[in-house]
Amino acid sequence: MVTETFVNKVEASGIVAFDLIDFRPTIEIVDFDIKQLLFMEMIVKEKEFRSAVREIDFAAFKGKAVAVHCSVDAILPSWVYMVLADRLHGNAAYFDFKDIPSLELDLWKSRVKAVDLSPFRDKKVVVRARPELPPTLYMLATDLLKPIVKALMYGEIGMPKVIFK
Repeated sequence: MVTETFVNKVEASGIVAFDLIDFRPTIEIVDFDIKQLLFMEMIVKEKEFRSAVREIDFAAFKGKAVAVHCSVDAILPSWVYMVLADRLHGNAAYFDFKDIPSLELDLWKSRVKAVDLSPFRDKKVVVRARPELPPTLYMLATDLLKPIVKALMYGEIGMPKVIFK
């Protein structure tokens, strides 16, 4: 009787996976609309603005990322952003003037850039296919991995699309 040995070709290929979804930010991201601090939701009046800012409990942003924006078309002097940054500093874990999706993408890219890539050195690496992820993350992964990997691929370990060898 002949015994057949099954070989796991995926495992034998030596390909390792790099999954960008693993680096999605876990921090809570909240929205802060400057509109609420404007006179008639249109104009910056310094005295009223500073008074409105003092009334906000910025401790509520502790440990969160804050996406600061203005949802109305108002001309805001630069000191407005500085006053808000002063109050957010020490309270929010991270803040910037942008919408939530842009802030999340920035945080995501920062996490990918901070990854220790040494386990991927001289390996065949496949960046997992996740169609819902923004293209910029795939570009970043390629930029970071290309100098250190033996081969870079996209897709799944069993059927990758070769990017370079």
